[in-house]
Amino acid sequence: MTGNRPPANAADLVVTRRGCRFRGRVFPCAVGHGGIRPDKREGDGASPAGVFPIGAVLYRPDRVAGSALPRRALPIGPRDGWCDDPQHGDYNQPVRLPHPAGHERLHRPDRLYDILLTTGHNRPDPVPGNGSAIFLHLWRRPRFPTAGCVAFRRADLLWIVARLTPRSRLVLRS
Repeated sequence: MTGNRPPANAADLVVTRRGCRFRGRVFPCAVGHGGIRPDKREGDGASPAGVFPIGAVLYRPDRVAGSALPRRALPIGPRDGWCDDPQHGDYNQPVRLPHPAGHERLHRPDRLYDILLTTGHNRPDPVPGNGSAIFLHLWRRPRFPTAGCVAFRRADLLWIVARLTPRSRLVLRS
């Protein structure tokens, strides 16, 4: 890795404040309202600079046809959450609700998490306070900043999900 420009392979999603490059196409996307930062901290609103594996593909089966997603996609239900409490042992891990610590509900009333991809930021052994719940998901409206995730238009995220490989990574460049 040279400076803050990590090497990318052809299967990577390369994200800057200007957009996302993937498989020869450029997609508009939104990043955290705090920009892309190498020193990501819990609650700072920044997207973390670096190279991260892309994990599970999750979706709301009541809103997205499973046939539009890869077979490995997992449904999100009303009891699915993600712990964002740095003081809890489940920090930056999926949890079942109700949960005693601070958490984010994945089964949301809005459409942001209808399609959701987890990332390896601060995982699998999370450091308390280094940030949690950094996902790829649907955007609220074009380029509207997130709390640290990367967000896309629905059609673009579906196109991306269909072309991910086990080698694909999220590369966030400041």
